[in-house]
Amino acid sequence: MAVELRGPAMRLKLADDETEIDLDALQGLWSIEQYLKLTNQTNRLIEFTDGVIEVLPMPTKYHQAVSRVLFLALLAVMQRIGGDVFYAPLRVEVRAGTFREPDLLLVLNKDDPRAQDEYWTGADLVVEIVSPDKQKRDTEEKPVEYAEAGIPEYWIVNPLTNTITVLVLDGKEYVEHGVFQRCARRTCSASYLISPSGVRYSE
Repeated sequence: MAVELRGPAMRLKLADDETEIDLDALQGLWSIEQYLKLTNQTNRLIEFTDGVIEVLPMPTKYHQAVSRVLFLALLAVMQRIGGDVFYAPLRVEVRAGTFREPDLLLVLNKDDPRAQDEYWTGADLVVEIVSPDKQKRDTEEKPVEYAEAGIPEYWIVNPLTNTITVLVLDGKEYVEHGVFQRCARRTCSASYLISPSGVRYSE
């Protein structure tokens, strides 16, 4: 028995490989316990909002290459200062009834009680690599959710524009700290900044 996504529809395919059951009628009715059990059985990225399950597209090789570079850079910093960084799939509860699977999530103290084993209940930094299928998910929807969750810093990594937009929490909303671009060493001079999470990057 397998759950698969075909276009916008969720279907349950039984072991006989012929019988399918449409699960769209259950959207809005899934419980948190069901969501957690479902995601414990797969490495697919699945997010949850008030009883609605969304299966995210499988990452591309390029997406994973970007994620790997950022992870290794952040890991080096966190190992030095005593923090921790992880990559998807790893759930974070942004509010009651809503779970996200950021591409990367980080705490400045590896013993932070929010960094639980089954899912995190917060973070000091989350990073999303923009998905071409639904860019507004990462650029408009998630900034609101992560701000509501009180996550101090959010990076939007956009491979389409080769930029990292760094947002920092100001009260209950994010403000733009800066937009950082990739540049060739010979054609631009890098100005190095320290983000609130203590990570060096160039503008």
